Amino acid sequence: MYRRATGPVGTTAFIAFLLGIPILAGGIWLSSSATDCIRFLQLPLIILGVTLMAISLLGLSAACYGQIKLIRFFLFLLFVFLFAILFFIIFAYAVTDKGKGQVVVNRVFLEYHLEDYSGWLKDRVVDGDHWEKVSGCMQRSGECGVSMARYVRDLNSGLLVPESADAFYQRNLSPLESGCCKPPTSCGYTYVNETVWNPVPGVPATDPDCTRWSNDQQVLCYQCDSCKAGVLATTRRHWRKVSVINIVVLVLLVILYLIGYMAYRHAKRAHYDETYGVNRMSKTAPSMFRF
Repeated sequence: MYRRATGPVGTTAFIAFLLGIPILAGGIWLSSSATDCIRFLQLPLIILGVTLMAISLLGLSAACYGQIKLIRFFLFLLFVFLFAILFFIIFAYAVTDKGKGQVVVNRVFLEYHLEDYSGWLKDRVVDGDHWEKVSGCMQRSGECGVSMARYVRDLNSGLLVPESADAFYQRNLSPLESGCCKPPTSCGYTYVNETVWNPVPGVPATDPDCTRWSNDQQVLCYQCDSCKAGVLATTRRHWRKVSVINIVVLVLLVILYLIGYMAYRHAKRAHYDETYGVNRMSKTAPSMFRF
């Protein structure tokens, strides 16, 4: 029964399984990035990827064994999944719609301010308990360690010394490096190396982050609002990249779903139009909707 539908449905399920891989990979990529410290961000992607692959396996089994009820159930689950991934895409763009880096005079890198962000994502990141876990994770991972340090050879002594302040100001720092590994430029601190800055005596600190900065390599600016803004900017950038992948997957899934569903409907219609044996019963007022 409905053997004509098993081929297209099986193909739909197989390709849908393959499309679950980039979604799952996106979640794993987030977990391997700096935002690994924010566990709740990559978890929805991993769940979506695993769910799509599980639904696809159900579709493959239904197509292989010709189980029409399972085919119908597979198409229903895939239809629900389409709405789920659409909701996730809209949600991801909604919670990352605000916030961008600010240009600083005579600096190539941007700086980030917490007041530029708002909404659910900000509330989740700056929450006391969450931020303690995030900052502790960043300290243990050494975010400001090897990646920040750059050395040049002194022409007189031949020794390796930290790069000059002018060279550092021309670097394109990541949001985390800019927000968490150095004090804000407005503090006016004197550059010693990438993660050591000395305050200028007699110059008042106008930014609260200036008093939170420490040359202790385990402290630095991990408790600064600029660091929280840097995490938000990094998360925003990553979520936008993953959302592009999700949009492509969604479009392909819609096409696949339509192919599988139309094959199922065509086989169903052909089955009911066939004549064999005694006259078949038919509805006097057939339903407008047939799944």
